[in-house]
Amino acid sequence: MKVIDFLDSKGIHYELSQHRPTFTAQQMAAEEHVPGMAVAKPVVVRADKTYYLCVLPACCKIDLDALKQTLGAADVALADEDEMAELFDDCTLGAEPPFGHLYGLKTLMDEMLQDSSYVVFQGGTHELTIQMDMDDYVKAAQPKILSFSYHMR
Repeated sequence: MKVIDFLDSKGIHYELSQHRPTFTAQQMAAEEHVPGMAVAKPVVVRADKTYYLCVLPACCKIDLDALKQTLGAADVALADEDEMAELFDDCTLGAEPPFGHLYGLKTLMDEMLQDSSYVVFQGGTHELTIQMDMDDYVKAAQPKILSFSYHMR
């Protein structure tokens, strides 16, 4: 997995956890007994002709209109499964880690995620979770921090 190799190469401390397969970020939060606000949910969007990896809390959704305005794009849409499979060739579909630069993408992080002192995310499969300090994640991912999500009720 690119993400584990990357974290190891940078000497970043993280914890791995195996669990039953989960297919949404909220399911993973429940399985790992962590709040949804601490789970980094990666969502790929296409803004005009550029892909971005948006990282937001599991319990939030992307406001595509806000993202469109922030990026100054004419069109913003979610990437489809074929696009995702091509971009993340070493991951199980739907279990992508929140490090865009490992896949040639810019990482955009919603500001609500940084309220947590740590972050939990899929490690490339539906059964592997990685947890690390938020400060380490921000240093490693180097995301542009923006406001583009809203809390689901």
